[in-house]
Amino acid sequence: MNIYVLKCALLIFFSSATPLCNGLLNIFLNTEEVQKLLGLDAELYYVRQGVINQYALNFVIPVSSKIDSLHFTWQNLGNLPLQYNINLDVQHYEAFDAPNLNISKTGLVPTSDQTFSIHLPCTALISSESDVLISINIALIPTPVALKIRRKKICMKIETGLNTQAVDAVPIRINSVKVFYYAAVCAGILAATSVMCIACVYVRNKQTRTAEEAPTNQSFTSFLPTTIRNPTTSSSYSSFRRMPSYSLIEERPTSKDLQDRIAELTIQRCRVCLQNVILEGTFSRVYHGTYTNEGTVEEEVLVKTVTDHASHVQISLLLQEGMSMYALKHPNILSILGVSFQENSSPFLLYPFHNYTNLKVFLQKCKMCSEGVAHTLTTQEVVDMALQIIEAMNYMHKKQILHKDLAARNCVVDNRLKVQITDNALSRDLFPSDYHCLGDNENRPIKWLALEGLISKTFLTRSDVWSFGVLLWELTTLAQQPYVEIDPFEMSAYLKDGYRLAQPINCPDELFAVMAYCWAMHPEDRPTFVQLQVCLKEFYMQLTRYV
Repeated sequence: MNIYVLKCALLIFFSSATPLCNGLLNIFLNTEEVQKLLGLDAELYYVRQGVINQYALNFVIPVSSKIDSLHFTWQNLGNLPLQYNINLDVQHYEAFDAPNLNISKTGLVPTSDQTFSIHLPCTALISSESDVLISINIALIPTPVALKIRRKKICMKIETGLNTQAVDAVPIRINSVKVFYYAAVCAGILAATSVMCIACVYVRNKQTRTAEEAPTNQSFTSFLPTTIRNPTTSSSYSSFRRMPSYSLIEERPTSKDLQDRIAELTIQRCRVCLQNVILEGTFSRVYHGTYTNEGTVEEEVLVKTVTDHASHVQISLLLQEGMSMYALKHPNILSILGVSFQENSSPFLLYPFHNYTNLKVFLQKCKMCSEGVAHTLTTQEVVDMALQIIEAMNYMHKKQILHKDLAARNCVVDNRLKVQITDNALSRDLFPSDYHCLGDNENRPIKWLALEGLISKTFLTRSDVWSFGVLLWELTTLAQQPYVEIDPFEMSAYLKDGYRLAQPINCPDELFAVMAYCWAMHPEDRPTFVQLQVCLKEFYMQLTRYV
């Protein structure tokens, strides 16, 4: 395995704690700051009692355009003075008005609990997502410690008209009057003809200026940005940075929205009963259980949760990603049923359960094994399952939601081969071999991503179409790993050169043509889900004629 991939995987899945030498120190985000950034009532420690939380340092927190200041709390807990040095590195300086600290860049870490801030005001001149690197160097003996804290600051461009001309004209006119007044005082007298000439020139200039401003202002009004947002782009979600892997095409939900959603779905823990573990990862588990509603009716549920040793960041991601499909009602979408909290325990996310199996696990069980074959999939069944997924994706896109992680691992299937799309909460931990880090602290589904998502982290509705093509390939190969022989670091070059997944054995040419159609280099050359639905329905009808 590539050493960089191994290193990233270790950073993602294991929270390594490194003790500081000869120094006790706390550096953390207080509850107010975590609430502002992530919508959680918790503290996030980068260093606690002198122990460095490497996992927290690798977590890139997005900062909305409405937040101008970052706050950190720190304290020297030891008897020896700790000298610090803070440096700021911003990717796009043109997007900010001189980032600055409210404390000196060098000094001693305070011995009492104190909060310092970093001011990052946007200029509103350009729209950008800028990486902000906050380097805190602590002079320890014998080895200094360098802490690198990352943020992704979002700035939005604000269009302005030429009204500044009118504003600037006011002081010009005032200064002209003052000059005229002083000149009149100095001269003592001004000929009547001079006054008339000056007045005529002033009036004519004013009329000219007004005539020039009028069409400009009219043009500005006609090109004011509308409330409709571009449905074709959204920022990438980094696995443990991040934001939810799903992305609203219109506007991401704020922390308050997330809180409101959680409050609406909160249920009592005593009504939930866990039975057996269905899937388990390093820090996550999926249970089969029961939920007794207020009408004392018991129903079966899937429960997603994390283990007790999971960090606050992992819990935050569980909630954000789990709530991404909030309020979606479709027979082919598995929407969240409720959220359960209990003090000193990890949250539970509840989903309806009807003998569901993870689609990737189900496909793998369809292969020959010592116990025989769980189910032999026919081409007709594969096409039918694909059509169900298309139905769900059509619905999501109509609701202005991009999936960005469409794959067999993020679907479930029941005994009757009814398929439902799920959120991707915990998928990175449950299926670690499907995600890779390319040295940018973002654990992404590299081999399911469209070229634009892989290279520039741009996601479109037709990026989901590309991923659907890979999912269709998974269905026909019984969940083989795509591009298994290609190093993740070489994927973009491989795709640019025109290489794609090979046609699976026993896959009809018509079905493989649909996959290849989904993998067109340029997004506009790929089909929409509506077109895919028409095409596969016609192929399905052809298959039924021979049965």
